[in-house]
Amino acid sequence: MPVWWGSRNVVSTRLRLEVEAMRATFASTFKLVVPNSAPQESIYWEGTVDINLATLTHTLHTLKILYPGDYPNRPAEAYVLKPRIYSQKHQFEDGQLCLFNPRDGENYGWNPASSTAVTVAAWAIQWLYAYYTWRATGTWPGIEERINPENPESPGRRRR
Repeated sequence: MPVWWGSRNVVSTRLRLEVEAMRATFASTFKLVVPNSAPQESIYWEGTVDINLATLTHTLHTLKILYPGDYPNRPAEAYVLKPRIYSQKHQFEDGQLCLFNPRDGENYGWNPASSTAVTVAAWAIQWLYAYYTWRATGTWPGIEERINPENPESPGRRRR
């Protein structure tokens, strides 16, 4: 099965648009990484952003925006590589950031027709500010859905 982004020699229109959007939004902050063993491994963006908070001693954060094999039907995944961050809220056990609630639908969450890696990178940066706000205040900013640990269908059951 061919991968969504094409190959090293023939890049898909979607990936060309993704690259243009990332460069237009973030300039050279993020670099597209295509592993040598692609298409077996997913391609991803990696970049370092400066989180401008006076309370932080280390403001630089390295993010990874990973394209899944069935992109754009499934959103890109975001991870904080450095510094190592673990949150009991809005982060999956493997470190992936929980950036939106799929139940909110395409108008608020991921929309395969219009969302891009830019969307996910921006959400990841917002997530970092929310994370540090939560650490400082004990309250995660924004609307949170209540999770019922007894209900296996409850969103966020994988979150810790």
